[in-house]
Amino acid sequence: MDKKYYKDSGSLNASKSKKSQNSPDYWGEICIDIKDMTNVTKTPDGHYIFAISGWKKMSKAGNTYLSIAIKRKSQNDVNQASPKDDMNDDIPF
Repeated sequence: MDKKYYKDSGSLNASKSKKSQNSPDYWGEICIDIKDMTNVTKTPDGHYIFAISGWKKMSKAGNTYLSIAIKRKSQNDVNQASPKDDMNDDIPF
């Protein structure tokens, strides 16, 4: 059976064995339509910015993996995020 790919989604699978300390704990792939890079913010260095989300799931074979998806971050999304969003408003000063 051929694997089906979905735009802006993929998976990360837990590594069953690590060959070295630097080997990844998870491996996988994500499908991104690079022809459709409209409405995506770039860094000053020309890199694209994506938000990533993950859901812990279990395969039919009983293996744990993360189902992942990206959201293309528009310049409007970046502009709307302010430093106040990251601050703890419960601190009285």
